[in-house]
Amino acid sequence: MSKGGYPSVCVVDTHTTRPAVPPRLSQVRRRAGAAQTLLFLLVSVALCGMAIEACFIYRLYRPGSAASASSSKLIAGPVVTSPPETLVIPPSKPVAHLTDGQDVVHGAKIMAWSMDADPLLYEINYKDKSLVIQKEGYYSVYSKVSFLDIDVFRHYVNRRTERYPGGSIPLLMSRRLSGRSSQMRSNSYLAGVFHLTKGDALFVEVSNTSNIARLKSYENVFGAYMI
Repeated sequence: MSKGGYPSVCVVDTHTTRPAVPPRLSQVRRRAGAAQTLLFLLVSVALCGMAIEACFIYRLYRPGSAASASSSKLIAGPVVTSPPETLVIPPSKPVAHLTDGQDVVHGAKIMAWSMDADPLLYEINYKDKSLVIQKEGYYSVYSKVSFLDIDVFRHYVNRRTERYPGGSIPLLMSRRLSGRSSQMRSNSYLAGVFHLTKGDALFVEVSNTSNIARLKSYENVFGAYMI
């Protein structure tokens, strides 16, 4: 009792927050079931993808299949096939380079050159032991010979041309006089630049081809190229 005999008044706060109601058991089960269903679908999709991929791989590498044959060719191709040929770019101007060889038969004084030693001949022909010019212009001409140094040895590069009929014109010459009695080897190198016309023939002459040293084919060379 309060003072004066009146009952005490109970004040109720209407703004007080009500306590949270726990979720019902059915809602919890429903959410768990949806999560399990989603997980099952994801696992099923992953397994289906793996199965499809396995089928493709089996069909690709199955013995006798076209895909397997093509893939095996791709894998074994570089091993069993011959290497690709190297692209050879042709020269921009006439050029020739000749060497000695086992197939060569020299004359008494005129040297011959091998056609079996992969000669380089581009817009210059080889005929009768001579290089025949096909295009008029200035050419660098060279010759190197190795010989037994036991006597007088002469080395020439000569030219035959229709402008001067009746003989050849020496373009380059060297002479070596030796008093040695032993057969020592030596060499002679000639080079020069000349204006040549179509049909001119160049050839190498020595005092005696029997004195030519022929141990290596590249010891005796002859060539010309347009500059």
